[in-house]
Amino acid sequence: MAYTRQELEELVGRHAPAVYRLAYARTGSREDAEDVMQETFLRLLRRAPELNGEEHLRAWLLRAAANCANSLHRRPWRYELPLEEEIAQTPPPEHGEVLTAVMALPEKYRIPVCLHYCEGYTTAEVAAILGKKEATVRTWLFRARGLLRDMLTEEGTYEH
Repeated sequence: MAYTRQELEELVGRHAPAVYRLAYARTGSREDAEDVMQETFLRLLRRAPELNGEEHLRAWLLRAAANCANSLHRRPWRYELPLEEEIAQTPPPEHGEVLTAVMALPEKYRIPVCLHYCEGYTTAEVAAILGKKEATVRTWLFRARGLLRDMLTEEGTYEH
């Protein structure tokens, strides 16, 4: 399906925040998340898949964003930052301690947490988007909640 400029602008307006949040959760970098978001929408334009409805489009975009983020980490010119620079990279201040804690989670937990809690997908939908078993996603979410509880309890942010 070819999109007009106006249709594309509307799609980006509706779905860019979710694509960006997923990309940011995966990459941990604003610049990389912006690159992933741009590549995701370029893939939509290039491939013009036939999609059934808004929810199917949203799921396609999020799956494409996860794949783009994974591809970004496999690129040969990627480099590891020295530990001091890596620690200095922090999420935008307006998101607070919870986002900081989510970004501190191991990589495999960040995307499911973002998709489930930020985007409102069920565990079955998250599993389909990530191409994983539903039980795996539930396990990752359970472990992520425990890690987040521990991190936020240490900081005094979490209350029972």
